[in-house]
Amino acid sequence: MKFVNKLYPNEEQLEGFNDDPQKGPIKMLNLLKFKEKAEYKDGRETDLSGFDAYLIYSKETVEHLKKVDGKIIFSGPIERLMIGEVESLWDVAAIAEYPNRSAMLRMIVDPEYLKSAEHREAGLEGQLNIEIL
Repeated sequence: MKFVNKLYPNEEQLEGFNDDPQKGPIKMLNLLKFKEKAEYKDGRETDLSGFDAYLIYSKETVEHLKKVDGKIIFSGPIERLMIGEVESLWDVAAIAEYPNRSAMLRMIVDPEYLKSAEHREAGLEGQLNIEIL
């Protein structure tokens, strides 16, 4: 099985939000891999680790989730692999719940969310984001 961590959905994945947009609730399993040191696109100097930058994003995202009636169900560090094989483990797993696909899409295109997402981008090496019904 091949996997590739990414920061953003591709065009086909974005279009998936329009497939039955009211279907829900949905849960999104996030498997997160952090950069050792945060790197901001605007080139600002920082002493933040990737995890610390992502922590800023995640605290702000709690409020963005509330605006679309979403919430964090679980978040925690990944300790070890029990079954299977991967080259490198992710650092953290998190599950967010949204009322439907449309709510998640509304959140991720909101200008206030996009401002918070600068910290996400600075801190993440990449992630897998898996929709669960």
